[in-house]
Amino acid sequence: MATPPKFDKFKKYFNRKRPSIQEIVREPTAGGIVFRRDEKGGVEILLIQDAKDRWTIPKGHIEEGETAQQTAKREIGEEAGLKDVDMLGWLGKIHFRYRRIDKLVLMTTQIYLVKAKGDTNAIQKEEWMNGIKWFKFHDALEEIEYEDIGKLMLLAMKKIRQENL
Repeated sequence: MATPPKFDKFKKYFNRKRPSIQEIVREPTAGGIVFRRDEKGGVEILLIQDAKDRWTIPKGHIEEGETAQQTAKREIGEEAGLKDVDMLGWLGKIHFRYRRIDKLVLMTTQIYLVKAKGDTNAIQKEEWMNGIKWFKFHDALEEIEYEDIGKLMLLAMKKIRQENL
């Protein structure tokens, strides 16, 4: 007669109950699809790599008294070290939602088209980031983690071409 399998050591993996959601939190954020032209006139997009190795755009929380556009410009300066930029217009907004322990966080991010000027090679990442890099447009589209940001990147490229930015 076979001995019954011992499942007790596995039970700890199946009894994890997450706390129920107690609160819904709205977090307004803003960021930018930052671009430059390379020496051949091609478009390059700046992406940052977050602590979970996801490539995304510079963005952050809107502080009290700040407009979304001011936030996008500030965050690009803080996260990439780029202070000399032209804010070329609003591209759209995207919605994220995620769970933070017992809170459901609803994040709305306003996205702007931003042209980097001056020494665009002088980018510097913040400590919490795993990377920061200029990508050729199509490579950036491949690397971007979030589909909604990818769609706005396509819109940005259309605008760059149509308006010869």
